[in-house]
Amino acid sequence: MHTVEPITANGGTNGVTNGKLNGASSRPADAIPFIPLAYDSTDPEASPRRLILALRPDWASPDSCLEFVRFTDGITNTLLKAINPKQGLTKAEVDSDAILLRAYGNGTDVIIDRLRETQNHELLMKHGLAPQLLARFENGMLYRYIPGKVTSPADLRTRPIYRAVARRLAQWHAIVPCLHDSDSPMAKGVKAQPFVDHVAPSKPRPNVWTVMQKWILALPTTTEAQRARQASLQAELARLVAELSQRPGLGKNGLVFAHCDLLSGNVIIEPESVPAKVTNGNGNGCLPVSVNFIDYEYATPSPAAFDIANHFAEWGGFDCDFSVLPTVSQRTEFIREYIHSYFSLVAEKPDDLDEEAEVAKLCAEVDLFRGVPGFYWGIWALIQATISTIDFDYAAYAEVRLGEHAAWRAESSGSRQEQGKEMPLRERRWAQVE
Repeated sequence: MHTVEPITANGGTNGVTNGKLNGASSRPADAIPFIPLAYDSTDPEASPRRLILALRPDWASPDSCLEFVRFTDGITNTLLKAINPKQGLTKAEVDSDAILLRAYGNGTDVIIDRLRETQNHELLMKHGLAPQLLARFENGMLYRYIPGKVTSPADLRTRPIYRAVARRLAQWHAIVPCLHDSDSPMAKGVKAQPFVDHVAPSKPRPNVWTVMQKWILALPTTTEAQRARQASLQAELARLVAELSQRPGLGKNGLVFAHCDLLSGNVIIEPESVPAKVTNGNGNGCLPVSVNFIDYEYATPSPAAFDIANHFAEWGGFDCDFSVLPTVSQRTEFIREYIHSYFSLVAEKPDDLDEEAEVAKLCAEVDLFRGVPGFYWGIWALIQATISTIDFDYAAYAEVRLGEHAAWRAESSGSRQEQGKEMPLRERRWAQVE
């Protein structure tokens, strides 16, 4: 019999829960419990059991059968689905009570602001866009399971799904306010980092630019080669900020509440909208698909064009298959769906709104930002290569992603043509019309 530690409540920002535990009353988000235990990857059977039973001691009853399902779609965290398939319950009934346990990857506090992740989750809960956050523990959190089908990179490329992603992303960008440090009661008293905070002048912090600056400063600098790499990346960030950070865009200050990690594993198709044809071809004639997004650890104010370009990069999956990235016509269709949804939801819109003009404008912005996701995740992977215990070749992944950025830079500057080099596959695919 495992010893179950007591749960203690902790303070937090204001929020509204969107559900309740069976047998427990709904509670406000500022009373989200804290469990004084940690997930231990060297004890993958007992440690998650202790965490779940601390939250649900009734799952230790003789008629219970606590089980775990491991998800492997991410390359940062450990994600487990805890279920209690008691005799007589249907799969839907078991899933309705299921809990997701997410344990943070080793050393990822260097990359991710865990305080802000909690704020993000609570903010999204308030707007009905996130599952109920049930508890936090020393190195992770427990939250409601969202029933549905986790997409694959191939799914993202099907018409009904990418249009559903466009609608949901537009909802995030249109109705969720950006959470800046100056607005956050939890950020009061946090020591400022002037060099990081002012990397993009006039933009409230944090934002995608300050995130990248923080990551560059966290890079290893033990060797001369590492120091030279950091200096090169620092110079390129300054160039990107000068070129892109002050461009006009959707949202206040040209920033929206962005997911910033919209890979296939974070897109869930709602169960009632999974038509039989959804993964067969374009899915024409299918019922409308609805999706939800999970995992908000990288969510931060960002240009909408970055969030969209970042999602498009994920059509190729972790293998970075550039041959399947969205063509011009696919990007336009996605952005047309996004723009229509965005302006149907946003609080204020121009009286003379021309949706097609907005589509053309955003398509051009996404074009400009297409190289930034490679830079963003390339820096991230260089850090992960030094801290992560997950079996993934982060160093090789970093070079592929930074190579995307370099190819975009060479194409946009004209240096590739001047040197008479062949256009790389990613740029050829991006220029393909159909």
